[in-house]
Amino acid sequence: MDGQGRGGAGDIDPADQWVFNPDTGSYELRLPGARQPAPADRPPADRGTGTPRNAPPRQRRAPSVESTGDRSAPTTSGTGSGPATGPRPARRPGGDTPAERVGTAPPGGRRAARGRRKAKPRRSRTRKVLLWVGGSTAFVVVVAAGLAWYAWDRLNGNIDKVDTGIDNPFSHDEAVNLLIIGTDTRTGDGNDSYGGEASEGNDTTILIHFSKNREHATALSIPRDLVTDIPECQVTHEDGSKETIAATYGQRFNTSMGAFGRDPGCVWRSVEQLTGVSINHFMMADFDAVKDLSTAVGGVPVCVSEHIVDEKSGLDLTPGDHILQGEDALSFVRTRYGVGNSSDLDRIRLQQQFLASMARQVTDSDVLSSLTDFWDLADTATKALTVDTGIGNIERLYDLASDIGRIPMSDVNFVTLPVRDNPDEAPDERATVVLDEERAAPIFRMLQEDIDPDRAAEEEAAAEAAAEEANRAAPEDVRVDVYNGGGVIGAAQDTLTWLQNEHGMRLATNKSNAPEPQETTTLEYRADQADQAATLAAVMGLPDSALQELPGESGEREAMVLVLGDDFRGAGEPIEVPAEIPEGVDSIQADEDVCAS
Repeated sequence: MDGQGRGGAGDIDPADQWVFNPDTGSYELRLPGARQPAPADRPPADRGTGTPRNAPPRQRRAPSVESTGDRSAPTTSGTGSGPATGPRPARRPGGDTPAERVGTAPPGGRRAARGRRKAKPRRSRTRKVLLWVGGSTAFVVVVAAGLAWYAWDRLNGNIDKVDTGIDNPFSHDEAVNLLIIGTDTRTGDGNDSYGGEASEGNDTTILIHFSKNREHATALSIPRDLVTDIPECQVTHEDGSKETIAATYGQRFNTSMGAFGRDPGCVWRSVEQLTGVSINHFMMADFDAVKDLSTAVGGVPVCVSEHIVDEKSGLDLTPGDHILQGEDALSFVRTRYGVGNSSDLDRIRLQQQFLASMARQVTDSDVLSSLTDFWDLADTATKALTVDTGIGNIERLYDLASDIGRIPMSDVNFVTLPVRDNPDEAPDERATVVLDEERAAPIFRMLQEDIDPDRAAEEEAAAEAAAEEANRAAPEDVRVDVYNGGGVIGAAQDTLTWLQNEHGMRLATNKSNAPEPQETTTLEYRADQADQAATLAAVMGLPDSALQELPGESGEREAMVLVLGDDFRGAGEPIEVPAEIPEGVDSIQADEDVCAS
């Protein structure tokens, strides 16, 4: 092949034009008389050396190098069958030769050299892509974490808290008692238009008992006009100082908050004293909360059977179904003069209907399935509520809500505390009520002992049927000595008179005071007196825990021993209160769609 075709000149063998460049460690094409540019980042190489762009596939003879005056780089050539030795690169002062540091030309000629240089951009691009993707992922994570922190911090910042000085946190494996307080505080746009003067008292109070097995709940509404005793309580001011508020007696229940500087902790203590139920936490809402929450859930469906007009609350509803929110919702729960007897008890019925419907609206609708709607509801709810410090952050609130939220609406029962007209007020001046102790006692027992009212009725019927099948002695054969071990003066004599005159137990005897006082009533008997004990227990309503069988047999004319304890309330009143909602007590199921009238 003509040398010109390979870039040669004259009779020079083309192979002699490929010269090893010690600066790059590879071979390059050198034309006679051409000056090769030195690398930009290195000193210029000696003449006669350069960097070939493409090395030949193989060398047919050893390259020769034209003398450049550098005597330290002699040219040697191999002969015979031994390997040819190329020019030795010049040694740089103070170090290895460039060839020793860089290496020799790669096998494969120009294809290998070209391939090697193209691999670098691919590695560079891959590295950039990975860095970009990694950076983007980190950015997304940081943004998501920032949004989550913002949402979490905002919801926590929304919550108002009150230090009640009571530490009784709820437990997942115990019954939970939650106190709901609605105040008549009227701060906010339009709230001053609602009738009457605001006292900042507890206008609405509901004690909700959630059963230990989370299978049922009972919501007990306490009338604001109930005359009761308000116990001493301690309040914590914003500056951390504490103040003890003295007890008051025979006052309206709604004075347990607001009056004399009382706070929700005072309502808490008042409800515990009234019901005997230990409370775990409280939540409080005002007028604005009703308007905001009803709007956040998309309106609350209500039904009215008659035209309701209340000028003081501004409510005007025609018969039929309505969806209320905002001002209309608040007017509905504030109405009392347009329904029933225009009493607070009639307003309680409307409030129970409204709250049950709102709960159904949240659980049955798609409010919780939409992230936007859920956020709006959570943001509104945390702004609207004031809670005790025990549930004063999102984690604890969510823990409580998710735990008690397992109870289905069909097993939530709203009950109004049984009351009667205040006997100290004239018929035409009645404005307050007093506790109906006889009808309230079974409800209190249900809450105290965590008894399901539906199951209690079934168990009570079964117990009565079993008792009738048991052998009982005739009343005239019952021989019992009655002692007074409680705080009711004359209890033994009153009971004796009642047993003899009402039930024909002529063998009963009054033994006056017991040797020691007792908290609970007991009946001691022997095995051969079991039939007499069964008769007396049925008549007096004694619980099984009161029956104490002694060893041995009774002697002739030996009497049983009945000691009346502090739980004795009066002759003819059962010691064991039946755990059921008495007849005539206002009650609705939360899943009932009732119409107000």
